[in-house]
Amino acid sequence: MGFGRGRYNRFRRITLIIYVLSLGVASLFGQDTKPAQTVIRAGKLYDPIAGRMLDRPVIVITGNKIESVSNGKRDSISGATLIDLGDATVLPGFIDVHTHLTFDAGGGGYEGLGISSPRAALIGAKNARLTLLAGFTTVRNVGAERYADVALRDAINAGDVIGPRMQVSGPPLGITGGHCDSNLLPFEFHYSAEGVADGPEAVMHRVREVIKYGADVIKFCASGGVFSKGDNPLLEQYSPEEMRVLISEAHRLGRKVATHGHSALSIKDAVRADVDSIEHGIFLDDEGIELMKQHNTFLVPTSYPLFWFEEHAPQMHLPPWVMEKSAIIIPAAKKNMAKAFHSGARVALGTDAGVYPHGLNGGEFWSMVELGLTPTQALQSGTLNAAELMGWSDRIGAIRPGMLADVVAVKGDPFSDIRLLQHVQFVMKDGIVYKNEISGQSSAAQVQ
Repeated sequence: MGFGRGRYNRFRRITLIIYVLSLGVASLFGQDTKPAQTVIRAGKLYDPIAGRMLDRPVIVITGNKIESVSNGKRDSISGATLIDLGDATVLPGFIDVHTHLTFDAGGGGYEGLGISSPRAALIGAKNARLTLLAGFTTVRNVGAERYADVALRDAINAGDVIGPRMQVSGPPLGITGGHCDSNLLPFEFHYSAEGVADGPEAVMHRVREVIKYGADVIKFCASGGVFSKGDNPLLEQYSPEEMRVLISEAHRLGRKVATHGHSALSIKDAVRADVDSIEHGIFLDDEGIELMKQHNTFLVPTSYPLFWFEEHAPQMHLPPWVMEKSAIIIPAAKKNMAKAFHSGARVALGTDAGVYPHGLNGGEFWSMVELGLTPTQALQSGTLNAAELMGWSDRIGAIRPGMLADVVAVKGDPFSDIRLLQHVQFVMKDGIVYKNEISGQSSAAQVQ
């Protein structure tokens, strides 16, 4: 049965009338679709792309994006909110590609068995806030049981809680009895962690499963670790064949892959299998460094915990296996990280926050400089490089037109004192100010 030309024309006229009337109603009630504008002025702006400072920057933000960046005086914009940060140094929002927001420091023992997934998500909400207020506007969460990090990411995206934008892995993949398994319960419980998979076919299935339930990135354990009971950080866990299948399937489905890699062999096998990043890299050797450079693999050194643990671990009442392993890995990690930094390995900032208290993420800038990176290299690792690793170079990592309006500021020159980055005084994410201890003016509710 046809829809006649006369009826069709009447339908078009009615649709047009409804559209015009809707515009009139919107105007009548004062709806304004123009995004709010904010202007930020400061003493200096760090440009990680050029690796230099810009004097007297004027940043114009429209909605949640950077509209323009210039230097010198600019006429005021009608209706815009002015934020004058005085002589402060403005930088892009920091990026941490290795966090555990749903964990609190001091875990690793049997008390962790009593934490439900809803409780873990609420712990994550607290830690997400601390992380954002520390200046980290974007993170990658690599490992959370029962998809608590997926729930946290979605709550932040919906505006239910405040925190950094997130890429999440859900449960990390690993072998039975390995670092990514739960090894605390005896045999009669027959319990394995959600990410456990043995053999190429099971590994492929598990990659597909975690993607089904919300993973943005795949995390797997190539070697033993420190906080897990009964395994050895010096030994490889997944076989080279299992790694190849895992990484290939993840890439085929559009996900990058991060691997927990301590042992030299596990690092090299993961790099040969085309992993995107090596997390920790404790026993990285010369051959592994060269392989990483050839494959353009990122090293995520998580170096700050090495220093923090030396001072605070005795007061944390950690399980004996954690203390025994830490005594072995800390000196080796410092030595090998320094070697990798001096050899020109590509570095992306990751902190392992959750192993130590959240909100101290800025210490990673200092510890990487302590081990051999220049302040410029350290800042680039936590901005440009981290953005590239996450596949988000088009939206974060620099204050440039078209980028998301993620801006932090500190009083002073971080190139003269890198420790300043541990205490940021201004935080903006997506054009919304969450912390402002410098200017008396702000365009949004401030979180103290």
